[in-house]
Amino acid sequence: MKIVALTGAGISAPSGLRTFRDSDGLWENHRIEDVATPEAWVRNPKLVLRFYNERRAQLATVHPNAAHLTLAAWERDHEVVIITQNVDDLHERAGSTRIIHLHGELIKARGTRSSSDVANIGYDPINLGDKCPAGTQLRPHIVWFGEAVPAMSIAENAMALADVVLVIGTSLQVYPAAGLVNVAPPNARRFLVDPNPNFAPHGYRVISASAEIGVPQLTPLIEI
Repeated sequence: MKIVALTGAGISAPSGLRTFRDSDGLWENHRIEDVATPEAWVRNPKLVLRFYNERRAQLATVHPNAAHLTLAAWERDHEVVIITQNVDDLHERAGSTRIIHLHGELIKARGTRSSSDVANIGYDPINLGDKCPAGTQLRPHIVWFGEAVPAMSIAENAMALADVVLVIGTSLQVYPAAGLVNVAPPNARRFLVDPNPNFAPHGYRVISASAEIGVPQLTPLIEI
């Protein structure tokens, strides 16, 4: 059985990782336009680097929770593909092996002019003057607002072959990722895990619980 899980900030929040925008539009007390756009990088790369360095340092202090661990455990019996909007590495650290990062990866860096020259930097900071092998300034390997989402077609192909679709910890408000719920085959079984489900796409069974509680509850349901 092929299980495809679309995950968002709500799966990492129980681990203590704040990866979402606040209700006032700020992200860790910064405007999105100041830290997560190509224009912000051109205008103030020092601020952008400091912002992501702080996120990377925080990531090093948290651990996968029961939701991450459950998804990884299912790989023993099923093909599990995770499409995540998160830039953290908690799915990897939990043991999942098939992960599509739509919005990039916090523990990686790349050259300013090339998206293909990617290096794993772990939880270390990126500083002004740090360069890739091609000689350009390293930047976070993040898909900023206004940039294309290179992994989108890979995610669509995975979703189109799903037997079971899980939507976990995402508000389905960020596009193009939110559109993936419409790509699943008509006969796929669908589940939405959300503690406060204000909206559920057509055909999704709602599990009204936080990710670390709701995902383990899915184990007997996906076997039906």
